[in-house]
Amino acid sequence: MFEDMVKAPAVWLSGEGPSSQIVLSSRIRLARNISACPFPSKADTDSREKVLSFIKSAIDKSPILNQGLFARCSQLDDLDRNFLVERHLISLEFMHCKNSSALFIGEGERVSIMINEEDHIRVQALQSGLDIKAACRTADKIDEELARFLEFAFDPEFGYLTSCPTNVGTGMRASVLIHLPGLALTREIENVISQITKLGLAVRGFYGEGSDVLGSLFQVSNQTTLGRSEGDIMESLERVTQQIIEYEENARNRLFKDAKDEIEDKIWRAYGILKFARVLSSEEVLNLLSAIRLGIGTDTIKGVTLSQINEVLALTQPAHLQKYFNKKMDPGERDRVRAELVRSKLSG
Repeated sequence: MFEDMVKAPAVWLSGEGPSSQIVLSSRIRLARNISACPFPSKADTDSREKVLSFIKSAIDKSPILNQGLFARCSQLDDLDRNFLVERHLISLEFMHCKNSSALFIGEGERVSIMINEEDHIRVQALQSGLDIKAACRTADKIDEELARFLEFAFDPEFGYLTSCPTNVGTGMRASVLIHLPGLALTREIENVISQITKLGLAVRGFYGEGSDVLGSLFQVSNQTTLGRSEGDIMESLERVTQQIIEYEENARNRLFKDAKDEIEDKIWRAYGILKFARVLSSEEVLNLLSAIRLGIGTDTIKGVTLSQINEVLALTQPAHLQKYFNKKMDPGERDRVRAELVRSKLSG
């Protein structure tokens, strides 16, 4: 599955939108559970199947949802699952769901719905650049549409009820995927992360919770929802993100003021390696692309666009690479084919 999807760049990686040179994407995720049904962690197979049929019926009835792709997890092999994680359409936890779980992907990949993950429903909306409010509008539209056909577990005092106490209330998690090479190079990143966490935000790796930081890419999100409105969560994240952008821009300015030759050399060496290397690992590509993104953001490199770099970032991940060429490869073959693909994309 998904061989056609891999040929088309994800809309949220278009390189457009506000502050897109630093913020790759904005995401809103809503957690919902169906009233009077056991939560997934406590449900038996029959209960999970019942929930799945309710949600599938709601999607089929909806005029704004029935054009997407629906797939049961039992239909997905390990390569499909890894591809979807790399595409940021499912969570690492959902990758291990198999029985009575399913996924819906909306047109353009702006929306995905995970069914029977930690909660019955996880609605996710993605937007390119720093545009949290646009992502929220999309997520709320899907939420309202599903609520036409489903009754959600809701308490007048606590709000939406969820499996994890940190999601009770609005059930909303707002996050941004942000590129911070300047702060990494000036070694200020640990201090910035410490400040962010004190403000009640979480900082995670490239694939979210439980993942490592790669290519100076960080995911920043709210940690709690109880007692907070959607507007408050979004405004808080946007305000902090704007502050982080300012820190990053100041770090870049200092780098080019104090060590311009060294930084430009780092950028052009990365470009040279990517354009001529014959063997490249996925982690190496992410780190080299980080330098290229820095070069584009500081006008050091011209003639290469953010959308090109974002496309290479996606396609060179292990599962994407195998989907793109429609064959399974061992790590050594992937490293050779990855280098060939990067050379082709940069030359083109």
